[in-house]
Amino acid sequence: MPISSKLKTSLFAAGLACAGLVASTASAQGSGKSFRRIATMPVYLNTDIDAETVAEIVASTADGNTLVYTDGEVEGVGFVDITDPANPQPDGFTELEGEPTSVAVVGDYALVGVNTSDSFVAPSGHVAVVYLPTRTVVHTIALGGQPDSIAISADRRFAAVVLENERDEDIDVDGVEGGLPQAPGGLLVVLRLDGAPTDWAQDEVDLAGLADYAPEDPEPEYVDINDNNIAAVTLQENNHLVLVDLESGDIVNHWNCGTVDLDQVDTVEDDIIDPTSSLVGVPREPDAVTWIDNRRLATADEGDLFGGSRGFTVFNTRGKVVYTSGNRAEHTAIRVGHYPEGRSENKGNEPEAVEYGQFGSEKMLFVGSERASVIFVHTLNQRGKPRLKQVLPAGVGPEGLLAIPERNLLVVASEKDDRGDKLRGSVSIYQLADGGPTYPTLESSNRPDGTPIPWAALSGLTGSGQHTLWSVHDSAYKKSRIFKIDTRTAPAKIRKEIELRDSFGKLAAVEAGLDADQTLVNDDGSVNVDPEGITTGIRGNHFWVASEGRGTVGSGSRPFEYPNMLIKVARNGDILDVVELPEALAATQFRFGFEGVVAVRERREEVLYVPFQRAWEGAGDPEGHARIGRYVPSTGEWTFVHMPLAAAASPNGGWVGLSGIEYFGYGHFLLLMRDNQANTDAAVKHVVKVDLHHADFRSHGEVLDVVEPVLVRDLIADGTLTAPAGAVLEKIEGIAKLPHQVYVVNDNDAVDDSNGETLLRPLYR
Repeated sequence: MPISSKLKTSLFAAGLACAGLVASTASAQGSGKSFRRIATMPVYLNTDIDAETVAEIVASTADGNTLVYTDGEVEGVGFVDITDPANPQPDGFTELEGEPTSVAVVGDYALVGVNTSDSFVAPSGHVAVVYLPTRTVVHTIALGGQPDSIAISADRRFAAVVLENERDEDIDVDGVEGGLPQAPGGLLVVLRLDGAPTDWAQDEVDLAGLADYAPEDPEPEYVDINDNNIAAVTLQENNHLVLVDLESGDIVNHWNCGTVDLDQVDTVEDDIIDPTSSLVGVPREPDAVTWIDNRRLATADEGDLFGGSRGFTVFNTRGKVVYTSGNRAEHTAIRVGHYPEGRSENKGNEPEAVEYGQFGSEKMLFVGSERASVIFVHTLNQRGKPRLKQVLPAGVGPEGLLAIPERNLLVVASEKDDRGDKLRGSVSIYQLADGGPTYPTLESSNRPDGTPIPWAALSGLTGSGQHTLWSVHDSAYKKSRIFKIDTRTAPAKIRKEIELRDSFGKLAAVEAGLDADQTLVNDDGSVNVDPEGITTGIRGNHFWVASEGRGTVGSGSRPFEYPNMLIKVARNGDILDVVELPEALAATQFRFGFEGVVAVRERREEVLYVPFQRAWEGAGDPEGHARIGRYVPSTGEWTFVHMPLAAAASPNGGWVGLSGIEYFGYGHFLLLMRDNQANTDAAVKHVVKVDLHHADFRSHGEVLDVVEPVLVRDLIADGTLTAPAGAVLEKIEGIAKLPHQVYVVNDNDAVDDSNGETLLRPLYR
């Protein structure tokens, strides 16, 4: 593909008020300090790129320069040098004899809980003592069960180790699948850290007989220690919390964690985010716990056996609820496009991790959502009540949170890893610095009922007027909608949603002609298609939506379900017309079809240009060439050209295709060209320019003209598609031009095998 360095620097520059845009964005983000992600390190760098690796729990040395994280997949602990936190370096790996579950650091030693259990009924484990200067195990401390959490007291006199002795979730107990009791029960082990590791004494604290549910089988999950050496221990499945004096081993208080009533939440997994349901009497079942001060503590109420209140709670040491988050975490996840609809019947966003830190005079509480893959950052008032400060994107499945206030840092360990699904276990670093937050880049306003407009999986983008973008989501959700986006605010704001409706039976006619049993029109008249592109009509009174066909004609693995369609939509969402491809071409459909659409005025006539994602072999497309279609609504004529695609360049293979189109002017069109890779495997994320007005478009069946693209922006090299100090995101899907700016947006896959991060980014910053 020819590359024009002159175009790289000058094609878009004329007439774009870049500096002004940046200034207004910075001002809108607010003053003061906020956390910004400054680095992300995939932890396979400590082992092997082809290995499944995780980062679960993370600790740091006393100077805050070295991180230690647990990797249960590779069965060891990894080290990360963060002397320069913006440039973390892999710093070695120590293998262990079992699965590490937690880690804490005291002096020159890392204490690692290691699970060696052969079965649920015979749990076993030990604490591996790793000498940090040599990264070797110098001692092991046998335990009477399976360790799951470990904490060190501030005075470094005690280590508290939770032995969970976890339940078998597949057996039935009194009619409850995975219910309790299941012997043996768990307990708390207290290590007295006097002298050398070989001299450390070990005591046990019995936690049985306390909980209301299955008191004979306590299931301790997490432990944290305050400055008075009082350990807070969550009994997750028992829905209980216990306070233990580590000096004496006495239980000083304990309480049932209670239940929560939730309104305006989504409780049905139906491919629609619909926060209109209620839940009554949901047990909190807290996972992680953190002390805020010596009188208050906070729990992440993940739930497990019966519950999961989708939020967090602040208790005082008498067991009184100081604050409960209700539906706020759910609504925040929806508002920023991170809500995991596929978990609606379970525990929603599922908060699992919680951490406290005081940064200067500001007291902060961090709550990690396992399923939404975000960190909710709160400030606390003098009474310990939180106020949401910002939302931070994390890797997939944030499990471990670590505040390092002395260095103004927050560290997040994310455990999900699957190279094939384009996600890697990672350690992310955030720094508290002057200025407003840089994430999210897009959020929604409220519906009339007070719930946020739900959105995610943005797949197309177009502009109108001075400051308005329009977008669509793809088939991740079964009610197709158009979103109106206001770019004058930072973050940009979804102000309106328009539901597509088959009011005139246009789509029903297509559905009736399908051999397969497909639902393109829902019972309520809304539609269920796969919008991958959107454009405003040349007179501004309608939209065109490009819906990608589903399946391949004649394919057994991904069979044909419905065709590629151009859908004309009125401003109120009514479908006015549906246009299909010529019959001979449609008969060769390959599943990688329509990926965008743009309307252009040519001789006072509306003309549409539509890129296909990849070559259709059955249609005679040369390998490595995608079609661009030209459709004239007034005549119904389809014609085409071919465009060569960049070669796949990822170390993980994959393919390259087209993802979006926009008209730039002067006969030039912009297209997005991307591979299907992410993170360090991503290689091709390009904006290319092509002259289509001088191309010779021909009918299907003829030998098609070939137009040559010119690379104008490499979105990896310039950082546009690299999440700020994060991973390169896979699906750059939409591109739109406003009078003074060009925007791109990625598809976050509806937070399914994705961290949910959406970047609506201007190309000129």
